[in-house]
Amino acid sequence: MHATTYELIQAGGHKKGDVLGIARIAGIQASKKTSDLIPLCHLIALTHVSVEFEPNPATSTIQCTVRAETTGQTGVEMEALTAVQVALLTIYDMCKAVDRGMVMSDIKLVEKSGGKSGEWKAS
Repeated sequence: MHATTYELIQAGGHKKGDVLGIARIAGIQASKKTSDLIPLCHLIALTHVSVEFEPNPATSTIQCTVRAETTGQTGVEMEALTAVQVALLTIYDMCKAVDRGMVMSDIKLVEKSGGKSGEWKAS
């Protein structure tokens, strides 16, 4: 994003409110609605969802990381990936009036454990 957009978000001066706070809530809500959005994805009882943002002033970027958990015997990577996308889309939506050139990139699964496939970690 443009440096001025980044500064607006960090300063909390956006007229629509706390951009990252609202994006965090959007990501959590999205994780719970994944089965409504992704065909054939079944509803999972999530026990924990955290949405964290790591701002980088040198590059005017904000990294979003989501951790999703369940006690069920399935993975929750779709819920985590959906949460990341919606959190980032929320930032875009709230800031598009000042910066339509924002880019979302490198969205990926970093690691997972549990479910039929067991442990997996990106290399």
